[in-house]
Amino acid sequence: MKLELSPRLGAIAGLVPEGCGCLADIGTDHGYVPVSLLLEGRIRRAVAADIGAPPLEHARRTAARYGVTDRIDFRLGDGLSVLRPGEAEVIVIAGMGGDAVVDILSAAPWSRAGPLLLLQPMSKAEVLRAFLPEGGFAVLAERLVQDKGVLYPVLTVRGGEMPALSDARAWGGAALEGDPLWGLYLADRLLRLRRAAAGLAKARDPEMSGKREKLLGVIAQLEAWKEAADHAHGA
Repeated sequence: MKLELSPRLGAIAGLVPEGCGCLADIGTDHGYVPVSLLLEGRIRRAVAADIGAPPLEHARRTAARYGVTDRIDFRLGDGLSVLRPGEAEVIVIAGMGGDAVVDILSAAPWSRAGPLLLLQPMSKAEVLRAFLPEGGFAVLAERLVQDKGVLYPVLTVRGGEMPALSDARAWGGAALEGDPLWGLYLADRLLRLRRAAAGLAKARDPEMSGKREKLLGVIAQLEAWKEAADHAHGA
């Protein structure tokens, strides 16, 4: 029996190393990722956690439907508070805003010591990227996945040192050069940034004017990257 995942969840699951002893899925919702990986034999056991009781019940039903309930611990709780340090080799935090992911990691300093983190922000990816080097994390890889017309970044992260990211890197991607979807992603980022800059165009407050100038600098860098990405892929 196999559980077909959406492109977004499939991209996350595909990054889990073969033979993982324990995977923790934080904000598990329906539990699709751990159930799918157990069915494929890619992991030995899992912790499925959620802050809400109804999503956790959905995950229990998914596990029961596919016969893997005995290999999943279902835990109700906030963020990484449901885990003991060192309990999980791989931690998935997906399906929430980048600011929420930042809060979860900030509340669990032990997450810098060992586990492989697979982070998939649904929004505010720039907030998460900017936080990671400041918070003691290093981005090992980043990729994009398109699901129902929306582009999502997936970051592979461990505790470690990396240089602080510029604002342009925070917005445009920490390690997305060469990704075939990078040009499309930059186009989306540029659209948002141009709207924000336009909203500040008539501001007389020096602080707001300075913010607009900063945005224009980010826009210029992303435009240069997009031109290079489009050229590399023959656009």
